Amino acid sequence: MTLSREGERGIAETGRVVSIDVFRGLTISLMIFVNTIGEAGIRNVPLWLKHAPRDVDGMTLPDIVFPGFLFVVGMAIPYAIGARMKRGESMFGIWRHILVRTLSLLVLGVFMVNAEGGYNQEAMMIPVGLWAVLVFVCAILVWNSYPRTESFRRFIFVGLRVLGVAGLAVLFTAYHGEHSRWMGPRWWGILGLIGWAYLIGCVIYVGVSRSLAALIGALGVLTLVNVGVHSGRLELPGVLSFLQGQGGNAAHSILVVAGIIVSQIFLDGEGTASVGARIKRLIYFSAGLFVCGYFLRPVQGISKIQGTATWSLYCGSISVAVFVFLYWVVDILKFRKWSAFVGPAARNPLMAYILFYIIYYFSAWQAFFKLPESIKEGMVGILYAIFFSGLILLVTALLSRLHVRLRL
Repeated sequence: MTLSREGERGIAETGRVVSIDVFRGLTISLMIFVNTIGEAGIRNVPLWLKHAPRDVDGMTLPDIVFPGFLFVVGMAIPYAIGARMKRGESMFGIWRHILVRTLSLLVLGVFMVNAEGGYNQEAMMIPVGLWAVLVFVCAILVWNSYPRTESFRRFIFVGLRVLGVAGLAVLFTAYHGEHSRWMGPRWWGILGLIGWAYLIGCVIYVGVSRSLAALIGALGVLTLVNVGVHSGRLELPGVLSFLQGQGGNAAHSILVVAGIIVSQIFLDGEGTASVGARIKRLIYFSAGLFVCGYFLRPVQGISKIQGTATWSLYCGSISVAVFVFLYWVVDILKFRKWSAFVGPAARNPLMAYILFYIIYYFSAWQAFFKLPESIKEGMVGILYAIFFSGLILLVTALLSRLHVRLRL
């Protein structure tokens, strides 16, 4: 592998890795694609385009997509925290940002979960489809990245954010559960799971240690917690009993910490390793994760639905390998034009993700996008999913140009 001088300087001096953005964009694009196949009810598609059942020891493409996003969340943590430290931000400010971001993901995740089911439509004043669309509109008002300005427009932006918070409060009170008056976290949803994994990853990275040895040790601890919870043999003292329910979160956090480790290898604060040497380390790391998953598989099997450590380790290994390939293509060979189509999802991932659900729930409310049964079949359905995913990316790009960019 031949490395240009520009490629060597790219990491050592600027810390900028374009392939991280490409990885993020590809992951979100794939997430929209597999969600379209699942939510649209497209039939007769290959098994590898469907989630593996709970009792099957294996995984498919949809089972790898979410782990890929958790991995890139972890990769971004050292860069984001490092940038805040360079700006002179205090640890109090950094922890405030981490906790606010976590809480935002949990809140939005809970709203999304309760739109999926568990509601009492007859007791609600508005159709649940409209309720969900309004939730996302309020979310955009709250978490939009408004331009920084000192003019009177600043008060307008503050007002829009306050309006969004008030709207979410009203929608919370308007909701009626199937078995209780209020909504609750039946599960945390994809965004909520990301929030917990992000928090655990930050606690390990910021609160414990940023050394590679400590991070690899944390990876081992998370694996042991997951295995212990799934086996039922994890017995902890009362002060640590809260870990008994963290098996699934530990599986997701394994992927986040794996991403942190990859970034730490690339950042290499001492600058003692060449880019080629760092890539070799990543290949060894990917192989190590695979071997650990291989030996652990007989103990608990591969299962995304059950959140096993074996699934996390295999997906982590795949994510590292894919990132190394993307880094070689995008950052070393500078072959980037092909990745332009995932640019909107890379720059505005949350908007692209929730835009899918805005259209989905609007369709459920007004039957606007009701598909003919002939489209929900085989290759025609797959082509529709590809087209719809491209449409989501196009609308995301247009919204980004209008300064509608969600930041948690």
